[in-house]
Amino acid sequence: MVKIAVFDSGLGSLSIIKEIQKITKSEIIYFADQKNYPYGKKSKAQLNTIIQKTIKLLEKEFAPEIIVVASNTPSLMLDLSTQKIIDVKPPLEIAKKITKTKQIGILATKSAINSKGLSEYIRKNNFSKSFKIFKINGSNLVDLVESGKFLTNKKYCRKIIKKDLEILSQQSIDTITLSSTHLIFLKSLLKKEFPKIKFVDPGKMVAQKIFLKIKNKESKRNSLKILTSGNVNDFQIKLNKLGITNKVNFLST
Repeated sequence: MVKIAVFDSGLGSLSIIKEIQKITKSEIIYFADQKNYPYGKKSKAQLNTIIQKTIKLLEKEFAPEIIVVASNTPSLMLDLSTQKIIDVKPPLEIAKKITKTKQIGILATKSAINSKGLSEYIRKNNFSKSFKIFKINGSNLVDLVESGKFLTNKKYCRKIIKKDLEILSQQSIDTITLSSTHLIFLKSLLKKEFPKIKFVDPGKMVAQKIFLKIKNKESKRNSLKILTSGNVNDFQIKLNKLGITNKVNFLST
């Protein structure tokens, strides 16, 4: 049975786990590091300390074959990818193929947007001069997810989405990468507000990478162990609202 540890600062990992479970069977350890939420407002040095400590903790406690850093922010700001560690970055290759206007928005956290890592990542994707890339701060939208408001107050969420993504009505952006794993939970609300824009998430790409690594070692069934460094009861309630009834356990960082 292949053991995969998936972590970020909260609910975001679930969007990646959902895609993994669609294409392969495995034992997944999901760690919501809510004590350190939000990653998107941390400095590079702070993030490095948090991520390295978390990776060591997961290796010690669970000895996983694969660790998924299910957050774009540290994936862009730190050099994490190894044989064992899979990171998550904006799906710019897909966005490049599907855009008609050649105007692409990268919706990510404040730290990711301002990072050298994102600028370098955009350069590595070799966009021609005819393309225009917009970096859009989505930290407030990430908060809508982690706070649970996307489940309890959709009207308020639509108001924040409209306000924070005002740029979309001023430019000819037709494709947006959802470059925080939390943002996938807002996809239906985003589509309602901006029906002509394509919102691309990296979940399938990450799941495919994992599948290629473990395709000969698949488990007979999916299993999911959930841990948090935050408030267990609060997190359990949020998960229950999402239809996830697995018991949440506490893990100290």
